[in-house]
Amino acid sequence: MTAKKSVLSIGLQPQLIDFADPAYAAFPGMTAEKVQGGLDKDIAALNALGYDAKLCLTDFGETAEAVIRTTLEQNSYDCVVIGAGMRAIDKNFLLFEKVLNVVHEYAPRARICFNTSPFDTAEAVQRWCHIA
Repeated sequence: MTAKKSVLSIGLQPQLIDFADPAYAAFPGMTAEKVQGGLDKDIAALNALGYDAKLCLTDFGETAEAVIRTTLEQNSYDCVVIGAGMRAIDKNFLLFEKVLNVVHEYAPRARICFNTSPFDTAEAVQRWCHIA
């Protein structure tokens, strides 16, 4: 039997996001509860599809690198998803660079993929990390 493909989904802690901030205008109607619900649902969907998926949520940079580094040191991942909240928001650009470099250093063999919202993580993973 083939081992499950392991997936780490990295994103911002939804409770820390100020959705009233104009920087998040591209995500109208979002709330922390909706984001967390979407993330949890997608992780559950990935696990139901046969992946071993985990969620890694960070702050805006104070401890983000350390949290991600520790998580990547604890397990080997076949695929790492970096969430849209880190990538698509201009003021989070430096955080995205840091995250990408930590992933590159600590999971150099992992496929990297990107979701466009907290509701399409499973599709992003399936584009790059196929279950045999």
